[in-house]
Amino acid sequence: MSVNAADAPAFDLAAWSAAHLDRVERALERWVTADAPAGVDHGAPAALVQAMRYAVLDGGKRLRPLLVMAAWEAVSESTPAEPGQAAMTAGQLETALRAACAVELIHAYSLVHDDMPCMDNDVLRRGKPTVHVQFGEASALLAGDALQALAFELLTPDDNNIAPHRQAHLCRLLARAAGSGGMAGGQAIDLASVGVALTESQLHDMHRLKTGELLQASVMMGAACGDASKQALAALHRFGAAVGLAFQVVDDILDVTADSATLGKTAGKDADQHKPTYVSVLGLERSGAYAQELLGQALQALEQSGLPNTQALQGLANMVVNRIS
Repeated sequence: MSVNAADAPAFDLAAWSAAHLDRVERALERWVTADAPAGVDHGAPAALVQAMRYAVLDGGKRLRPLLVMAAWEAVSESTPAEPGQAAMTAGQLETALRAACAVELIHAYSLVHDDMPCMDNDVLRRGKPTVHVQFGEASALLAGDALQALAFELLTPDDNNIAPHRQAHLCRLLARAAGSGGMAGGQAIDLASVGVALTESQLHDMHRLKTGELLQASVMMGAACGDASKQALAALHRFGAAVGLAFQVVDDILDVTADSATLGKTAGKDADQHKPTYVSVLGLERSGAYAQELLGQALQALEQSGLPNTQALQGLANMVVNRIS
C-alpha cells in the first residue's frame, strides 16, 4: 500500500485522534442540550437533558465516531495535510461529524438501557455510576429513548446541508445496525443465553449483532459521507466486520484480565452472571490468537480497498485489538 512506502511520513494516530475527538466532543456538547439541534423542543425538561448529557459527555473511547471520521477521510480524494484536517468543504465535514455523533448517541443509549436492572443490572460505566443509579430507572429509560431519537434528528437537519438521498442512506445504515437485525437483536440473544453453553458459531452470531453491527455501520456511515467505488465499499464492509468482532473478543478477554478501575466498568461480571464469552468458549490463549487473526483480516481488507489514505483505519484497528481497557 502507498501508506507503507518508505518515504511516507509516519502516521501519528494520537494526534489524528485528538483533532477529531475535539470536534466530536464540542459537537456533542453543543447538540445534546435542550436548545440544540434546531427543532428540539426548547421546553424539554431540564432533568431529562441532564441525564442525557450525563450518559454521553465526558467519557468513553469514542471509537465509533473515530471510525466514521477515518472512513470518511479514506474515501475522500485528498490526503489530509495535517492530522484530522481533511481537505474537504465545511458541508462535507459537518455531514461526517453529524454521522459520527449520531452513532455515538445510539451507542450511549444502548449502554443506558443495557445497564438497567431489567437487562445487565450494572452500577458502573465509564468510571462513574450508571445512569439509572444516578437518576433513577424511569429517567434512564427516557434518556435512552431521547438519545436514540436525537441520533436520527442529527442526520436530518433542516438546512439541506446533507442531500436527501444521503440522509436516507445514513438513517438506514444506522437503523439496521441498531435494530432487531443488529444491536437490539444481539442483546436479546445475550439475555436469552445466560447459563447456556453456546457453540463458537452461535457466539459469533450473537456478538456480530450485539457489538459488531454498530461498529461496522460506523465504518460504512463514514464511507457514505463521501464517494467510494464498489471495490472500496466491499473492502470497508469486510474491514468493519473484522474490527467489530475483534472488539468484542478483546472485550471478553479484558473482562477476565483487567480490573474495574482500568475498565471503567465492573470486571468479571460476565463470568459471575454465567454469560457465554469467547474466553469461556475458546479459552484465554485461543481468544487472544483469534483477535490477532481478525486484525489481520481487517488490515488485509484495507490493502484490497484500493484506497490510498487508510492510515487512520489501520491505527484504529490496531488500537482495538491491542488496547488494555
